[in-house]
Amino acid sequence: MTVDFAWGRSPKIRIASIAWKGPWNERKIRGQFERLARWAKANRVRTGRWIFLEPAERSWEVALELRGPAQAPPGGRLRTLRASRVARVVFDPEVVSPRVVYHALSDWLRWRRKEKEIRSVTATRELYSGNPWTDRNAWAHTEVQFLVRP
Repeated sequence: MTVDFAWGRSPKIRIASIAWKGPWNERKIRGQFERLARWAKANRVRTGRWIFLEPAERSWEVALELRGPAQAPPGGRLRTLRASRVARVVFDPEVVSPRVVYHALSDWLRWRRKEKEIRSVTATRELYSGNPWTDRNAWAHTEVQFLVRP
C-alpha cells in the first residue's frame, strides 16, 4: 500500500460536537461518538462524516458533520469548521500503523516549515465516512488532516 501526503483545501464543515480535556481514553472517545450518533438518530438529523479533533494538547473533540438543520446536542454545541489549508493522508490502519503515519506526516511538515512553505501547524483531525468501530470501509479509509498556516 502506498501512503502519499498531499496539500489540500478542506471545505467548511458544519458540525455538532462534544469537547473535553484530559488524558487519551479510547473508551471515552467511542462513548462520546455513540452519544452523538444516538442524539442524531433520535432527532432525525442527517449526518455525514465522523470527525475526531485534537485542537490542543490533551484537548479532544468528537463531531458529526451535519447535513441539515439541527438543535445543539445536550452537553455539546453546533459550529462550523472554517475552510482551511491542510496536509492530508488517507490510509488503512490495518495495513500501515497510525503511529508511523502521524510521525512521517509531522516530519514532512517540519521540513516544509524549514523550507518556509508553511508558517505553522495548528491542529489535527481524523475524518471517517461512518462509524469507524462498526463500518470496516470507514476504518479502512481513515483520513488524517493537519491544519497548516501558509
